[in-house]
Amino acid sequence: MSIFRYWHHFVLTATTWALSSSDDEILVGGQAVIEGVMMRSPKGYSVAVRRQDGNVRVIREVLKTVSEKWKVFKLPILRGIGVLAQALVLGIKALRFSAEEALAEEGAKNDKPMDPQKTSNLLIAGNLVLALGVNVLMFVVLPLFLTRLIQTQLGFQSLIVFNSIDGLFRVTVFVGFLYLVSWMKDMNRVFQYHGAEHKTVYNFEARETLEVANAAKYSTLHPRCGTSFLLVVMIVSILVFSSVHFVSFGAKLLSRIVLLPLVAGISYEIIRYSAKHPKGLLRWVTFPGLLLQKITTKEPSSSQLEIAIRALEEALTV
Repeated sequence: MSIFRYWHHFVLTATTWALSSSDDEILVGGQAVIEGVMMRSPKGYSVAVRRQDGNVRVIREVLKTVSEKWKVFKLPILRGIGVLAQALVLGIKALRFSAEEALAEEGAKNDKPMDPQKTSNLLIAGNLVLALGVNVLMFVVLPLFLTRLIQTQLGFQSLIVFNSIDGLFRVTVFVGFLYLVSWMKDMNRVFQYHGAEHKTVYNFEARETLEVANAAKYSTLHPRCGTSFLLVVMIVSILVFSSVHFVSFGAKLLSRIVLLPLVAGISYEIIRYSAKHPKGLLRWVTFPGLLLQKITTKEPSSSQLEIAIRALEEALTV
């Protein structure tokens, strides 16, 4: 089943957060999926996937934002939580569609009838649970455990020092994980589609005709990318976690999980502000995230740009 089975598909699910971008007030955003791109507009979203025979499969749906359903999510901090939650749900739906297309195509090629929807649902559900657990272990439990070991050896008590070391470990694990993933051939293609998504968004934001020649000239690095957002989250978490004091390892771990929505909401506001004020001081906060996108985005081919453009065109017609 190549990319769709076990390890490869798990890695793609585990890195969904680094491949998406979204904002209620910014016109378009998107996410790379398996051999395709998901794009969202103010009124809906679309997923375009290229099959091995060259045909392009597309779905599109009307979409109401979280803030349109519940007014409370128009408030600062809370709006970020709502937008990010919806982006995650959309990302999983888009990933499921691309997996179903690949499974259906593989079944036809191997002459093995299967129910692609049922198979993709089970595959994504299982990998989503596993990916969530692994992300918590890698980015919360492991850094906290290593920091606690260092604290025991050195005997310091400062919250700022503790959380700075914890944050440094978290960033190191984060960057190392993405770097290792980037060496996988299948993920490298996903990162090319990620680059195609960014170039197409730039093309649209420049109010130029959506076409390959126009999109190709733009950068693959975009300030609203999920990769940049996650790096900001790790910086903000140092300050937020330093504002509360717990002694036991279990209490510290639980507080990090409970405070994660607050950290995400604050980080969203920073990304949102920096996107609207590209010459402001906060641009330096997102700058390291742009550098990190050199790992998670690759230069796309013309055919990959065509898919990203098709996805955006379809989303804009909803």
